[in-house]
Amino acid sequence: MSRAKLKALGFDLPLLPTTAVGSYPKPPELMEARIQFQRGAISRERLEDLERRATEFWIRTQEALGVDVLVDGEMYRGDMVAYFAEQLSGFEIGGLVRSYGNRYYHKPIIVGSVEWPGPMTVRWWRFAQALTDRPVKGMLTGPYTMMDWSFNEYYPDRKSAALALARVIHREVEALIEAGARIIQIDEPATSVRPDELPIMVEAMEVVLDGLQDQAYFITHMCYGNFEAVYPDMLKSPVDNFDLEMSNSGLDMLEQFRQYPYTKDISVGVVDVHSHIIEDVDTVEQRIRAALEVLRPEQVWVDPDCGLKTRQVDEAIGKLRVIVEATRRVRQGFPTSG
Repeated sequence: MSRAKLKALGFDLPLLPTTAVGSYPKPPELMEARIQFQRGAISRERLEDLERRATEFWIRTQEALGVDVLVDGEMYRGDMVAYFAEQLSGFEIGGLVRSYGNRYYHKPIIVGSVEWPGPMTVRWWRFAQALTDRPVKGMLTGPYTMMDWSFNEYYPDRKSAALALARVIHREVEALIEAGARIIQIDEPATSVRPDELPIMVEAMEVVLDGLQDQAYFITHMCYGNFEAVYPDMLKSPVDNFDLEMSNSGLDMLEQFRQYPYTKDISVGVVDVHSHIIEDVDTVEQRIRAALEVLRPEQVWVDPDCGLKTRQVDEAIGKLRVIVEATRRVRQGFPTSG
């Protein structure tokens, strides 16, 4: 069904489409420029010039490697929640909190009614898409994760905050579709943290996609969590494709799929983004084939476990390269790639 939907939307993707989750490592000069901008030492125009150059680098790199569905690399973002909170009315940006490892972000605070200020990502999507003939995903953070990764000092409860944010993200999805985006990823990495709140995530996503399901192909990324606690109920979400971390956890979700058949499309993470080791092609090929023992090839997309922003540039390129090469090997075993 989803491949038919993609064709109806104008996409003729090969079997086992390759893609990436979202973020790529920023070059050192851009990282330094972001620090200098915060200090008031350089202009926004100078910063955005470097962000555009870095975005073009990653679009050209993905094209050269043969990735099928591209991402802009999020060169213009810091944290995936704070980026949106900085633009939405109703938020203040709080102090630094630890995310994981030695990474910190400024945790947003909901202090008033959350309102959409106008398009937040469309300009960058248009810039990236204009650089290539291949599809570029629209990239958003979902309402449940926005709520969970913020302090709420305004709405009466967590559900109310999530649904208010869902109405805002709905407006952004509409804007991306109006601009021409037809593959849109809405990240919800917080989904598995509180399994009892899964119905809130599902209801919020229903609000986000209300009336829009036929206008684009929708992906939700979830990573590094207790998936067993939310599967198979997470399949109630109205998206077309779940993008899941699989390699870091040894493909253990496949056993869940044997017990409770997986019914949507899936982007299977086949390289571990938290390892400096670049997997060999044989290893990645084996992971793809293991997934295909449980899933139909028509369901499967192939990508890294999560965003590659924590890796060095050469490591990220190396991991993408083995994904593309391993997928090509596996495709050769099918009579057609379409």
